[in-house]
Amino acid sequence: MKKKRIVLALGGNAIIKKGQKGTISEQFDNTIESMQRILPLIKQGHHIVLTHGNGPTVGHMMIRVEAGLKQAPYVPLGICVADSQGGLGYMIELCLHNVLYKEGINKKVITLITPVLVSEKDKAFKRPDKPIGPFYTEKQAKMMRKKHEDWVIVQDAGRGYRRVVPSPTPLEIINKEVIKRMVDDGYIVIAAGGGGVPVVHREDGTLKGVPAVIDKDRTAAILGRDVKADTLMILTAVEKVCLNYGKEEQRELDKMTLSEAKKYLKQGQFPAGSMMPKIEAAISFLKSGGKEVIICALEKADQALKGKTGTRITK
Repeated sequence: MKKKRIVLALGGNAIIKKGQKGTISEQFDNTIESMQRILPLIKQGHHIVLTHGNGPTVGHMMIRVEAGLKQAPYVPLGICVADSQGGLGYMIELCLHNVLYKEGINKKVITLITPVLVSEKDKAFKRPDKPIGPFYTEKQAKMMRKKHEDWVIVQDAGRGYRRVVPSPTPLEIINKEVIKRMVDDGYIVIAAGGGGVPVVHREDGTLKGVPAVIDKDRTAAILGRDVKADTLMILTAVEKVCLNYGKEEQRELDKMTLSEAKKYLKQGQFPAGSMMPKIEAAISFLKSGGKEVIICALEKADQALKGKTGTRITK
């Protein structure tokens, strides 16, 4: 098999499985298992860039920030996203190092804190809709609105009140050249965790962080573009993309063209909270020069790359 440059986008199930509390020991066990699943790709000599989500980890961090306000200064969202990148990246790096070591594979792994450029004019900043952090009662919500005048807090599906933040479109990986050079030098790079730390340009060209979160799949597409990857693999909890999902006429897709992906997306085939951002990421990656996108179950990554399962999207 030809050696490829692959961006692997790990879903939340790679670190915290459904029904778990998300303890650190659970996260380490899950991460070791996940690294074992991608080991065959490394053994085949492919050049790997890993990215991952940070939910619900960053939400847990925000809960701890709120709980500790009487004893410690407030920590803004951007710092929490960066902290989650570092913490989860450390865990993934350590687990992957140990998996490689036990296999006798001398491959260096490194985690990079990754700022991602967004636009201050992005419409998401006027319509924040991404829930984050703890649930509040109505009384607590009023107190938080008074305390943080710039916060937007809304009712969340009858479960209480919750802060919502913007989820802008990622435009560019700030340290893309560093990532690309490290991949060229043979490193496995872990980057853009949690969608990256969103930053904008000031008028003088310097950067500043903004209180937002970026969808990890959309960032994975930009990461793939910026490091000139051949393949974007979105590793999730389902084996294939489906049409008419959850209905009697549900149909699994082995293959999809770029034009078909656009057509199905326009038809509303892909739910906003699950498959939609993955298909949007696939379209973005292919339009920017990528060769293929594979959406598949994490545990079947090797088989999917060989074309035996998963959904492959090409031009």
